[in-house]
Amino acid sequence: MIKKSNQSRREFIKKSAIASSSLLFPTAPLFSNINSLKNNLPNIFLFSKQLQFLGYNDMCKVTKEMGFNGVDLTVRPKGHVLPENVAYDLPIATETMKLHDLTPQLITTNISNIQNAIDVLVLKTVSKLGYQLYRPAWYKYKNETTILDTVENVKNKLKNLEILNTEFNINMGYQNHSGHYFGAPIWDLHQTLKEIKTKNSGCQYDIMHATVEGGKNWEIGFHLIKPYINSIVVKDYIWKKINDKWVVKYVPLGEGMVNFTHFFSLLKKNAINVPLCLHAEYDLGGAEHGLKPTIPYTKVYKKLHQDINFIKEKWASTL
Repeated sequence: MIKKSNQSRREFIKKSAIASSSLLFPTAPLFSNINSLKNNLPNIFLFSKQLQFLGYNDMCKVTKEMGFNGVDLTVRPKGHVLPENVAYDLPIATETMKLHDLTPQLITTNISNIQNAIDVLVLKTVSKLGYQLYRPAWYKYKNETTILDTVENVKNKLKNLEILNTEFNINMGYQNHSGHYFGAPIWDLHQTLKEIKTKNSGCQYDIMHATVEGGKNWEIGFHLIKPYINSIVVKDYIWKKINDKWVVKYVPLGEGMVNFTHFFSLLKKNAINVPLCLHAEYDLGGAEHGLKPTIPYTKVYKKLHQDINFIKEKWASTL
């Protein structure tokens, strides 16, 4: 393959941005954004999985129109950028973000192994392009291994990853995903992070998953892990009974069980101002799974726009 020069790549991106019309935007903005809110509102990012049916330019165009500061880009199998193509494709995606005045700061990956050459290449590339934070793969608890043995195994793996984090000067944020995942109980992740003496490992705190696991007690885990929080994920849910089984059902922000008023109050009181990322996992016609939606694209954008306005309004009204 013949590699394009940086200049030709940049010209290609600019021409693509001008020529793109797949979103069918009118000359007037499609959205009316809330831009005057103060109170140290964090930078708000959109998880790019929800717009994975779009190319880089259209994704960035609509993300900016909706009022986000950037995208949390999926750099993983079936993501916006495939790990094996990261050296060529990620610079294109990054330049496109900059053209639309979006901040290239967050990526979501499947990185898990310091011995994996692709994992190393991804970290080296994102660091060179100026990204500051990546989410690694999750680790699971399994029946054949004791709880404490799993904690020790994962602790060693994350300590090994910290070697790369330090070498490439990039931060890792491990997400507390609910279920049989390491990090779900919070104490296990805290125990690991407190043993990592360098500064590049932390927690991508997901308030929804924390509420699922903690119920009324999630705040205890929050106070335990708060020194390590380096990014935040917001989404909402309800419990729903399906075929005699209670399951988590994702819903738009404000329609579920997450107490955003109290959560935002805690963030303000503890002066936690880190990137905040919207994960819209509720029904978006398949876009919530990274697929091409079966509903009109504009309906997807409208729902995402309602979510970001909820964040801004709730943040402004919370003491």
